[in-house]
Amino acid sequence: MKNRLINYLQKITSLTTDESTILSESMVIKNFKKGDFLIKEGQYEKDSFFVSEGLVRQYKIVDGNEITTNFFTEEQWIISFENIDGKSLSNYNLVCVEDTTVVIGDEEKAQNLFKQFPRFEKISRQIMETVFKEQQEQMILHLTDKPEERYLKLLASRPDIFQRVTQYDIASYIGVKPESLSRIRKKLSQKGQII
Repeated sequence: MKNRLINYLQKITSLTTDESTILSESMVIKNFKKGDFLIKEGQYEKDSFFVSEGLVRQYKIVDGNEITTNFFTEEQWIISFENIDGKSLSNYNLVCVEDTTVVIGDEEKAQNLFKQFPRFEKISRQIMETVFKEQQEQMILHLTDKPEERYLKLLASRPDIFQRVTQYDIASYIGVKPESLSRIRKKLSQKGQII
């Protein structure tokens, strides 16, 4: 599990043996069972998470309904920009859809690593910028695309999600009721766009 994060970081920049060793030694790895929460709405959210294995669903309860806002899978970061100061309460839930292993990012530990290895701060900034860009793109698509377009883009960019989460969660994520998702799937199937 440690190697997955090191491999991820190696895609961003080359790491020396010392850097890889200190990162491996400082990692806090935690295993969660399917159905476990990383964060519940209303809890203080101070940590970030790197999904090493598994799948996490982000959702918010609106008028008694769970609205899925994101899925996080292997080699994805879960970083809350609203609560970056670690003093705010979470306004969403993070639940494990599968047995999941995460590396927990702790701000205090990160600051100590930055002092020891200053270039880690630059790497951290690159990760934050990438995650922020992905979140911005997702928000724009949700505001501008029709549900059918969101469905097709999710299918094209993350086809594995369709085998790993329920149709209910996919419907919620693209902003429709399950019966509307069935109609979208039927229409696309008739056009030969999905199997």
